[in-house]
Amino acid sequence: MKKLLLALAVMLGFGISASAQKAEIQLNYGGYTQMDCMDMHDGWGGVNNAWGAVTAGVNFRVAPKFWIGPSYSFSSTSTKGGSNASHIAYHVIMLNARYEYWRNSIVKLYGHVGLGADISYMQPKGGDNFSKGYVAFQVSPLGAQVDLSRNVSIFGEIGFGAQGLAQVGFRFGL
Repeated sequence: MKKLLLALAVMLGFGISASAQKAEIQLNYGGYTQMDCMDMHDGWGGVNNAWGAVTAGVNFRVAPKFWIGPSYSFSSTSTKGGSNASHIAYHVIMLNARYEYWRNSIVKLYGHVGLGADISYMQPKGGDNFSKGYVAFQVSPLGAQVDLSRNVSIFGEIGFGAQGLAQVGFRFGL
């Protein structure tokens, strides 16, 4: 059974890579993340809002209007308390999908979803560090991309999740 599943995974990988016409690297910043509004800090009280999230990802075009790829996001925060503040680092790994639903010669409109895991690294003042895992997601029904050149684009998204309520960033074609 393991060999069959491995063979299917390899065939799927070859199929996706054979049909991938293009790849891109994405770098972006998003404000007010999932970690801020949901308890993704083990019930700690007095946690400040994080500064947002920085995300890096790779996307592969698998169909003319459909892109998929992994991403990594980082965010951090602290608890209220001055010199006694404890710290939390959020590490998010997700698989993302993007579908372009409208385009003209200047702008592409798309929707983006992602699903993955958040590892909250707790660093209590005067205690042992530990990690806690949570489900991470991103739902951005409205995204717009403008190509600045053949290989460089800027984009913005509105949605909710671990990558932010509002995101802005760059995409670089490979």
